[in-house]
Amino acid sequence: MSLRTFLSVRTGLTATTGALLCLGAVGCASQGPKPNDELTKAHTVLEQADKGGTAQHYAAADLQRAHDELNDTDRLSAQKKYDEARSYAQRAEVDADLAVARGNSAEQQKAAEDVSKANDALRQETGRSVESPATGPGATNPTLPPQS
Repeated sequence: MSLRTFLSVRTGLTATTGALLCLGAVGCASQGPKPNDELTKAHTVLEQADKGGTAQHYAAADLQRAHDELNDTDRLSAQKKYDEARSYAQRAEVDADLAVARGNSAEQQKAAEDVSKANDALRQETGRSVESPATGPGATNPTLPPQS
């Protein structure tokens, strides 16, 4: 192989490698479209979570994380980092949904405990009325006439 052929091949490989690296960098740096749908959905879900009240009361950490991610989404979108913004918007939506689900679950658990306590109180009251002297085996029923 002559020096001229070697330099020609080397120059060709260098140029090809450089072109591929540039295309790869441009491909990695390109951003998709602005995530308007994701932003709207995340804002809506988070507003609903805030309005419901159960998420704030029972899952405040999840709700705060969703708010933080939504703030990051808005910041990244303003910086035209749309792919990252889209990812944060999706995370915010999921965390807001999680906060609502945990809040609802905790509220339902509390309601179930309240029903259980009420049932226990009713059982105790029923047990007392069955054991009272007026309802014992020798007691007469005031609504029925004595039988002879």
